[in-house]
This record gives sequence, C-alpha cells and structure tokens, in this order.
Amino acid sequence: MTPGSRKGSEPLIGRLPIRPARFAKAPNQAKFRASCQTQTRLPPLKSPWRPPPPAPRTAEVAAYLAARMCHDFISPASAIVSGLDLLDDPSAQDMREDAMNLIGGSARKLADLLSFTRVAFGASATAETFDARELAKLAQGVFGHMRAEMDWQVEPASLNKPAARAILNLAQMAGAALPTGGVAKIRAVEEGATIVLAVEAVGPRARLRPEVLAGLRGEAMGEGLHGHWVQAYYVHLFMTDAGGRIFADVAEEKVTFAASIPA
Repeated sequence: MTPGSRKGSEPLIGRLPIRPARFAKAPNQAKFRASCQTQTRLPPLKSPWRPPPPAPRTAEVAAYLAARMCHDFISPASAIVSGLDLLDDPSAQDMREDAMNLIGGSARKLADLLSFTRVAFGASATAETFDARELAKLAQGVFGHMRAEMDWQVEPASLNKPAARAILNLAQMAGAALPTGGVAKIRAVEEGATIVLAVEAVGPRARLRPEVLAGLRGEAMGEGLHGHWVQAYYVHLFMTDAGGRIFADVAEEKVTFAASIPA
C-alpha cells in the first residue's frame, strides 16, 4: 500500500482535482519593461540620506573644549612673541613703540580671555554664586576685543554657577554672531524660583553657524568647525544637568538666545 492511500481505493493524490496550469502568453518585453519603469519611478532625493552621527564621548568633548581654549589663547600669545622679536631686532629699533603697543594690547587680551574662560568654562570650583558686576566685567573684557558692543542689563545682584556660565557663554556667542559689528543685549531677571536669560545679537549680517544651533540642541557634531560647536554643546550639557532649558532663533539681522534655569 502506497503512502496516502487506503486499501481497495485509488491513491489520494489521484483523486485531487489538479489540472495542468495554464500560462498566459508572454507579454512584449519592451512594453513590459517600460510599464514597470513608469510605475516604479520615484522622485529624486534632494540629498542622500545619512544616519545621524553618534553622540560624542566625554573624552572627545573635553578634547574639543581644550582645543577651543588653546585656539583663543594662541593668537594674543603669538602676538606677544612677535612684539618681543621686534624689540630684539637691531634693524627694527624704529618700530620699538609699535612693538610695545603690540605687546601691551596682546597681553591685556590674553589676560581678559583667561579671566573670562576661568568662569565661563570652569566656573571656579569653589564658588557657587557670582556677583553680577563681576560677570559684567568679565564679559566686557571679551567684548573689548570684538567689533560688537555689549548692553548689559542684569537685574539679579548675583547668579548661581549654571546661570553665570550660561550668561557668559551666550554673551560671547552673541558677540561672535556679529562679525561686522552691532549690539549684544544681555538681559537676566528672576521670576520666582527661575532665572530667565535673554540675549539678543542685533546688527547687519547677524548670523549663527549651523554647528552652534546643533550644539545647543544637544546634537552631535556634523559638518562645520568643532570650536564653535563644542561651546554650544557644553552649554547644552550643563544647562540640562541643572534642569534648565535653552532656545535659539535666527531672524534677519537678529539672533536671539533664551534660557531658563532654576535659581
């Protein structure tokens, strides 16, 4: 007895209503190919999709931040060395006054940047609050070497460490957003248990680099300059750790930063 059959009857498979398959006539290959191309054609992509870059590691952020600070310091430091070389050159004694002016101006710029960076990026480990007048002095030291002017109107007499870091960094970013000059308006008010910061950069050709916007949103570095991105990303990190929020908006001849942080 064969599998699938019963004694005294034909095999089961012989009783199934199976008919030979009927194949349709092969279509014209040229028409078929043209029809498929017409039905499956997709609109071209404006740019190829790329996966977002991975989140930066702590060591990478620290390296970018150190490189940013070195970049800020190397310019005035190199200018001081150039001035000293002029003083040592016997054939350039007629430029002695220019050399002294170069050394003096560069030394002041370096000192201003060091004092600013100590609070903006380090916030003096032992201090928990900062006098608003001292913060204004630090910010003005940086703006003294920029084309933009600063309008400082901070109501609280003192700011806690996260707010102090935020207002200094946002002030510097506002000045950098005005490459041809303008006014950076720095505002801070205390509303209940919250400190509200508003920084506006107003002037011709006011602009904000895409990498700065990405950093403030907490996004990884894509295209652009790491020095601009890492400062914004650093602000995002310590604002998030402190329970604060930050926002940036770009309009014609105006860049606005807004932030709120627990008092």
